[in-house]
Amino acid sequence: MRPGTFVRLALAGNRTDAARVALTALSAALAALAVLAALSVLAIQTPPGGPRQESEHYTNALLREPGLRGGTAFAILLLTIPVLALAGQCARLGAPARDRRLAAFRLAGATPGQVTRVAVLETGLASLLGTAAGLATYLVGRALLHRPDVNGRLALPTDVLPTVPELALVVLALPLIAAVVSALMLRGVTATPLGVTRRARRAGRPRPWPALLIALGVLGAALFEPIRRASADGLDTLLFAWVLLGTFTAVLGVVLAAGWISHRAGRLLHRYARSPAQLLAARRLTEDPWAGSRTFAALLAALAIGAGATAFRAWFALREQVWREDNRRAGISAFDDLDDQRSAFYLRTMDLVDLAVGVAVAIAAAGLLVMLIEGITARRRTYAALVAGGVPRATIGVSILWQVLTPVVPAVLLALGAGYTLGRTVNADIVSGGDWEPVCRATAELCADPATRDRHIEWVLAGGVVRSPGVPLEQLALLGGGAVAATLLTVGLGVLLLRPNTAVEELRAT
Repeated sequence: MRPGTFVRLALAGNRTDAARVALTALSAALAALAVLAALSVLAIQTPPGGPRQESEHYTNALLREPGLRGGTAFAILLLTIPVLALAGQCARLGAPARDRRLAAFRLAGATPGQVTRVAVLETGLASLLGTAAGLATYLVGRALLHRPDVNGRLALPTDVLPTVPELALVVLALPLIAAVVSALMLRGVTATPLGVTRRARRAGRPRPWPALLIALGVLGAALFEPIRRASADGLDTLLFAWVLLGTFTAVLGVVLAAGWISHRAGRLLHRYARSPAQLLAARRLTEDPWAGSRTFAALLAALAIGAGATAFRAWFALREQVWREDNRRAGISAFDDLDDQRSAFYLRTMDLVDLAVGVAVAIAAAGLLVMLIEGITARRRTYAALVAGGVPRATIGVSILWQVLTPVVPAVLLALGAGYTLGRTVNADIVSGGDWEPVCRATAELCADPATRDRHIEWVLAGGVVRSPGVPLEQLALLGGGAVAATLLTVGLGVLLLRPNTAVEELRAT
């Protein structure tokens, strides 16, 4: 088969296939924009004068200070997680029609390998179109947003540009990764002239073992401060990687725990159901509990990170308060302006984190909408049969609402609790008052020797009052309530497609 034929077959299909390609391209464009933004931050050159020399032509301290750029770029890259989850959910849109199209290719004489290459090429081409559009949007936005203020300072790094190899790598690597992932997902799929068959999904009820992952992640975060105090200098990178590993483990546990939550919620709903809609939702939850992990993965991950950010905000606020109280108690007012600048910097940074979490929740809600539309479309004949048998469409709509909200509420609470615990355990308690006293961490001879004294003497704050930041219940409630509200809005939009997909004509569809 010639390459042109492969391309034509990969882009063929109906309106649903076109929507899937468009959404995949949009996801790739968003991912490319996030990666390009991170590369722009890393492309900022440090001025001559030392590695700590600040770039004063930026208004934001996250861009001025060299030590903060790596963390800023990493935070931007985290936005690709919900985007990639959205791309994975978009790939499931219109799956029945795509399966019939692949079976038609086999019936026309195509080999299984050719059918697989057509499916992989569809994802790769859509992603390539998306990354190219993302690069064009990045270049145009860079030119439009280059607006220095009266002092010549910039709010964004629009004066720097990643290298040409880096730009080419972003445009080409993301589609290649998408194509490889698509090929791996198709390993369990067999296309025959009579249809597409898949390997059986995991059987058996989910177990609560993801709680172990959450506990391990929280334990790893709790060990950060003791390890930092006991370790030597120069291990900051390893400690940072340790915290990231613990965070990833806990978030993975939260996502996987959604399967067990869905199963338990389905059983409880079946036990106490008082309406047909609740019974329908309970059956769906118990039959496919792992759908919760697939559907709410990006949403729960964003909530866990957002809850951790609220813990950091509370800790920063308490630390600023303690510093001000100590300075006022000591009669020092020279650092008030510095404290104001430092407090404003931390608050602006946390505002950016909150904005990123909001964007991630919005992207996750879009992915949830795609999953709902795909589920309604895939089960349209079943729903049409229920309507033809006398079941009101309102009952089916309410059952979909129960099916989504029953597991999402406890899963959101779990994500908020795990995320806040992670953020709280990383930061130690704050000591107010007291005096700094030298403590020898080696033998008396080493501490007495002027040549080695500085390496073995640690200044410890003694006689102070230990203070812990309070739980930011309002922020956590706003975050969780916003996620549930976004889920409700998404379900409402998805249910709007119920009427055209439950028409009697769907019973005659093939």
